[in-house]
Amino acid sequence: MALVSEFRAFIARGNVVDLAVGVIIGAAFGKIVTSLVDNMIMPPIGLLLGQVDFSQLKVVLKAADPAARHAEVALGYGVFINAIVQFLIIAAAVFLIVKAVSKVQRKEEAAPVDPIPTTSEKLLMEIRDSLQRRV
Repeated sequence: MALVSEFRAFIARGNVVDLAVGVIIGAAFGKIVTSLVDNMIMPPIGLLLGQVDFSQLKVVLKAADPAARHAEVALGYGVFINAIVQFLIIAAAVFLIVKAVSKVQRKEEAAPVDPIPTTSEKLLMEIRDSLQRRV
């Protein structure tokens, strides 16, 4: 029973919930970037390079043998190129997000904050004010 209550306390902490939201949004963003790269960016690049479909680029190590029921063995470097482009897009997006958040945090830190006087400081100010009124 103690394990369940510890688990509930762990899940209820804000950092865990924030992390879960980040992972879910990140996964969805990854799918969007994959679609963008596979369907919008790489086809025009392939067309410019002589009608090359990057996802089909490969080095065949061993051809398929239908009689022996052996599948083709190949290095799919075109899919790897697509993955690199996806990574670069995601890395650039994360960089821009981190840069924007850092800029906002610097502005918050730079803003002057009036310190809230403590109880003893308030008393000292009252004493000072009353002494000034007497003079």
